[in-house]
Amino acid sequence: MIEVKHLTKKYGDKLAVNDISFKVEKGEILGFLGPNGAGKSTTMNMLTGYISSTSGQVLINGADILEEPKKAKANIGYLPEIPPLYLDMTVDAYLSFMFDLKKCKLPRKAHLKDVCDLCKISDVRHRIIKNLSKGYKQRVGLAQALINNPPVLILDEPTVGLDPNQIIEIRSLIKKLGKRHTVILSSHILPEIQAVCDRIIIINKGVVAADGTADDIAKNITNEHKMTLRIEGQNHSKDDKEEIVSELRKIDGIKYVRADMEREKGIYDYDVETDGKTDVRRAINKLCAEKGWNILMLQLSDLTLEDIFLKITMGDGIDADSDKKAQDKKPVRINLMTEAEEKAAMEAAKEAAADKDNEGGEE
Repeated sequence: MIEVKHLTKKYGDKLAVNDISFKVEKGEILGFLGPNGAGKSTTMNMLTGYISSTSGQVLINGADILEEPKKAKANIGYLPEIPPLYLDMTVDAYLSFMFDLKKCKLPRKAHLKDVCDLCKISDVRHRIIKNLSKGYKQRVGLAQALINNPPVLILDEPTVGLDPNQIIEIRSLIKKLGKRHTVILSSHILPEIQAVCDRIIIINKGVVAADGTADDIAKNITNEHKMTLRIEGQNHSKDDKEEIVSELRKIDGIKYVRADMEREKGIYDYDVETDGKTDVRRAINKLCAEKGWNILMLQLSDLTLEDIFLKITMGDGIDADSDKKAQDKKPVRINLMTEAEEKAAMEAAKEAAADKDNEGGEE
């Protein structure tokens, strides 16, 4: 549905996006992550045809975004971080205007009703947009992206500034849309990406640093496996704690043990890291039985998406330059959840000059 081939964008001497390639299949929800200045927004703007690439190709449902812009853009519904709303119009008038602008061929009255019902804005259709709350404005922005029933939806920070209830509603809507549309979702809210997306791409320093599910990426960046143990020593003493640490370290496959806080008298938590290849749970259970210690909790604590993001973007994990060679590999998937072109280029170039010491010139 979406195919990106060797996409590159330069602003003068500044390389914002460096030869990236990836595919997004039909019906897939892709989470697009990256720190400020990594090239994330520039990539999304090139995907929508908002700005042109220096080199490379973007295919939307088989149509080249630069060679066949009308055909390609007819397949895209785009919600930028700041929704493109005409604040003095009513919701109904605005959506009807967008219906005409996008040359939608569907029955107007029935289709607008369906879109408003889907985005839960039917009760504000006759209100002026500037008088709506931010949550409702965001939903109206999403409704305009859906007007022409596009196969591809590109959503940039769709829940920014919303309250928790509104965030849950938008997440639920995105998951529902993913059953009928290909969705690219950009967000700085990592739990949101993990909850909604089938697959994750992390862009860093202008290249794709990671591509796959959170579990797949975690396996690639570390071979360590973490767990937390809560053990009750036989004598309820500090000597027990020191002995438990010492004995746990002797088990094959355990790389590191640290005694944490005392939960109750003589009951401590222990942070344990293994080599990721050896299942040490049975050995731990056998040791504790022999020593008369009681295991009150054993909890696996693999890397979270936040851990993964920090390891990659802070340089402790996949090396971005070396990982670029693996971009054409097919990722493993599982079922789990901004300006005229010249103006954009000029503004980005100014940002690049202002942020010369940073890792990129745009967000």
